Amino acid sequence: MTVPPEEGLSLAQDFPDATYEQWQQLVSGVLRKTGATVPDASEPESALTTTLTDGIDVRPLYTREVTGEGGPRGFPGFAPFTRGARPEGNAAHGWDVRQRHTRADAAGTREAVLGDLENGVTSVWLAVGEGGLPIEDLEPALEGVYLDLAPVVLEAGADFGRAAAELLRLRGRLTDGIEPAPGSLLGADPLGYAARTGAHEAVPELRREAAALAEECGRRDPGLRTYAVDTLPYHEAGGTPAGELGCALATGVAYLRDMTAAGMSVEAACGQLEFRYAATADQFTSMAALRAARRLWSRVVQACGAPSRAGAQRQHAVTSAVMMTRRDPWVNMLRTTVATLAAGAGGADAVTVLPFDDALGLPDGFARRIARNTSTILLEESHLAGVIDPAGGSWYVEALTDELARAAWTWFQEIEGAGGMAAALRDGLVEARLREGWAERGRALAHRSEPITGVSEFPLLDERPVEREPAPERPGGGLPRVRRDDRFEALRARSDAHLAATGARPKLFLAALGPAAVHTARVSFVANLARAGGIEPVHDPVTVDARNAAGAFEGSGASVACLCSSDTLYAEEAADVTAALRAAGATRVLLAGRAGEADYGVDGFVHAGGDAVALLTSLLDCMGVEA
Repeated sequence: MTVPPEEGLSLAQDFPDATYEQWQQLVSGVLRKTGATVPDASEPESALTTTLTDGIDVRPLYTREVTGEGGPRGFPGFAPFTRGARPEGNAAHGWDVRQRHTRADAAGTREAVLGDLENGVTSVWLAVGEGGLPIEDLEPALEGVYLDLAPVVLEAGADFGRAAAELLRLRGRLTDGIEPAPGSLLGADPLGYAARTGAHEAVPELRREAAALAEECGRRDPGLRTYAVDTLPYHEAGGTPAGELGCALATGVAYLRDMTAAGMSVEAACGQLEFRYAATADQFTSMAALRAARRLWSRVVQACGAPSRAGAQRQHAVTSAVMMTRRDPWVNMLRTTVATLAAGAGGADAVTVLPFDDALGLPDGFARRIARNTSTILLEESHLAGVIDPAGGSWYVEALTDELARAAWTWFQEIEGAGGMAAALRDGLVEARLREGWAERGRALAHRSEPITGVSEFPLLDERPVEREPAPERPGGGLPRVRRDDRFEALRARSDAHLAATGARPKLFLAALGPAAVHTARVSFVANLARAGGIEPVHDPVTVDARNAAGAFEGSGASVACLCSSDTLYAEEAADVTAALRAAGATRVLLAGRAGEADYGVDGFVHAGGDAVALLTSLLDCMGVEA
């Protein structure tokens, strides 16, 4: 039987609409049963709130009532461009799949570039000059590359003028009315260069040179952009999402001032800028950051009096180098996949996927293949670009976009109040803010509230190291470069050196009390933690007591022990087993669990939420492992 539409069945028609207050009551009931602390009794969900590094509180549930918003802001392709710079988004052709090349030899670069372009990459990003390909080798490196089909993006530091001249010469050799492919970028970024190198004295002249180059390119080649407003130096120094957006705004405004002072209109100057952002495995924050960046830049351009269309920001997203790990690098494939999804869904015009072995040196052919195929799968098999602004209308993403924009605008105003981006970099304001944000994040990493799979969680002590050809040294001397795994990597390096010197890793004896059903959870927790510091856990025999603990410890080769069991068994056996272990020569005895009324004679406690880095460092010191 066909049911008329007006008489169609609704699965929800017999159920009353649930209210936010009813949900709060249910949350309150569950929290009471778990014994969780509720900061605000009138808002029980406050116990489930997470605070991001920018001080933004992420709630467990977002609704119209919570956000006070009626829906997404604007439309794709229209100011404030939150939902995308173009009405069609990336639906027609997908995003520009842009691969980065850092080899210093022309032959190797040419082989890698052609291999990428023949297998799905649509534009080439070349590091040239200091720390990359010699500028005079640009022509042989691009031999066989059709410049009318493949845009070329340069990263040349202070040598952007010479590199631009060489690329313009190669583009000028196209004949028979063939036009160069639009989308190429000369990569001038004087402020980014100062951020990376600390060469602040060179900035004024470089800014004048870049403005003159932009004015020339604006007249000669409208399809060519001059400036890269690159936030990667700030991201790689430990910047927060809002901090990076604020730096991008301040840098973009500085370049607008330079170009208008050189005689360009604001509208023409906007057309000479491309903005580069990092995308991380925190997919919602990355999506919201790209959306907020477009909204903020639209506001800047509006304030400058340019037509609204000039405020459509061109964005290049690069998967984060900070999140890439050197241990168990295969997991990086998963991280970059999530980051690429976030970049595409966030509306980036171009996306670069760093190869999974990027932190180890020059990527091999397999790593480059996986990197480019990450975009290909998301575009061709998942059809991710087929929906314009897929996050639009999500209460959470819309709220996060708004809060990131507000936090970034506050930081932008602080930079402007300090005299602009050049002054903020020179006087240390930017570095101080970055250091503050990274210190906060460092605490989360050390306590493993921000886990790193394969490093701080579920590490493999016996993994075979992945070795790569060293990459050229990048210019330094400015802002520091950090990675999430830095402190754990230092611990693992100590263990590796100990293994090389002695033939064995430092060991931790796990004194498990009672049956496996009682101690397995805490044994697994401590073993996982120990491996994160390069310490080999020894759990043999499966169960010990006061009678056999000493013999088992002596046979383990360890000097430190950790008791693992239930609180009930601790009360019955922990003190006697601790005494037996000390008699057998244990220099330190720990207990898995939180400190209680009785300490059972142990030296410390191992529990979730503790400072893993501090504990592991002290264990390696106690075990005589050299720093």
